[in-house]
Amino acid sequence: MKKAIIFSLSTLLLATSCVDSLTDYNVDIKNPAAVPGVALFSNAERTLTRTVVSTNVNLNPFRLYVQYWAETSYPQESRYNIDTRQINRAFWDALYTGALSNLSEAKKLIPNNQFTSAAVQKNQQACVEILAVYTWKTLVDTYGNIPYTEALDFNNAQPKYDDAKTIYASLFTRLDAALASLNPSVAGMGDADILYSGNVASWVKFGNSLKLRMALTIADDDAAKAATAAVQAAPNVFKAVGDKAQLQFISSPPNTNPLWEDLIQSGRYDFVGADTFVNQLNTLNDPRRPSYFKLGPGNAYVGGPYGALNTYNNFSAPGTRLEDPTLPGVLLSYSEVEFLLAEAAARNIAVGGTAASHYNAAVTASIIEAGGSASDVDAYLAQPTVAYATAAGTYKQKIGIQKWIALYDQPVVAWTEWRRLDSPTLVKPARAISEIPVRFPYPSTELNLNGANNAAAAAAIGGDLVTTKIFWDKF
Repeated sequence: MKKAIIFSLSTLLLATSCVDSLTDYNVDIKNPAAVPGVALFSNAERTLTRTVVSTNVNLNPFRLYVQYWAETSYPQESRYNIDTRQINRAFWDALYTGALSNLSEAKKLIPNNQFTSAAVQKNQQACVEILAVYTWKTLVDTYGNIPYTEALDFNNAQPKYDDAKTIYASLFTRLDAALASLNPSVAGMGDADILYSGNVASWVKFGNSLKLRMALTIADDDAAKAATAAVQAAPNVFKAVGDKAQLQFISSPPNTNPLWEDLIQSGRYDFVGADTFVNQLNTLNDPRRPSYFKLGPGNAYVGGPYGALNTYNNFSAPGTRLEDPTLPGVLLSYSEVEFLLAEAAARNIAVGGTAASHYNAAVTASIIEAGGSASDVDAYLAQPTVAYATAAGTYKQKIGIQKWIALYDQPVVAWTEWRRLDSPTLVKPARAISEIPVRFPYPSTELNLNGANNAAAAAAIGGDLVTTKIFWDKF
């Protein structure tokens, strides 16, 4: 049965609407008290996924920051102009207002449903928490110190900012509690869960995979905490290519993949592959090229100069696969998990297996996910420049290059992993107005409406700058 996808109609959560019908939820759009908690959960799943996979330069410029793509008509984002379009405000608002506010309200409303048992509601609340942890982590990784303990209160327009590292500690605690309360033998969100259709066992895997991601994110800052969390999570993470957290979009607006909206529906031709990325793929004879890009002039894969004003027809455009309105939006994949396990093993964390075995599994999964074959995998891994034992560099450099290639569909995560692993080496373009951003500055609305708290937060992190590193970014 086609999943019903709920989307938010207002920033104050006054109503919800459904793609195909309202039958399953019986929502009275004039009565906000009637909005079911599970419907708001669906809203949050949808908003979060659309935000992190979008390529709209007004919201998500991270494919540009990691130099997957270059621009044609308007290269400002490739030169790190954040302010003109207030991109940092759009990303902030989408996650706070669109995702976290929905989750906060869902948490309040779920206990009011007299038709679900306490055991089912316990699973539902755990799913809410896991998705909230994912969203909070994304915000911290983007801005650093943010409103957290006093956030999401409509009666408090000036919430204090919390320390980013302290928020992470809280998120680990919340995630552990959610995982402990999940019971796969009891129902969850049902059809309102547009990630897993209510499969609680899948939420167990997702939550543990998220915990593993969080563990490795802080590994350079708190090695002991990272090791403990990784060892705890490893037995229950994604185990196969079919294991992933993704939203299956549909062919009918407004619930299509936002990539299709920006690449096809818009009628615009704003992006080509960046020479930085395409040249790397060509150097490695990468079998994912047909999935990632179209052939350019001379039936070759040709990248446009990053940061320049490129002519669309002179270079390889984003691949046909990305033009499918039903393309799933990925939050966390099996290949990412295997890269995390490879890094953990390289750090001598006892997650089982070796760095090489997990690296091979990660590369294999990424190629298969991109439509490649077993023979493609074998040929690729046989290259000395790819094989873990012979590829150049430290474990961070080896894993970093391949993870950069594999995270093509997850630009926000790719940006985080580039900052954390310091691989590959990316160079800002000649006309850049700053260094490559390693954080988003706070939105102007915070400066104007929450000035004192915002100023204190900026001072605490060393300045509200794109060059100010998040606490876990040590090198």
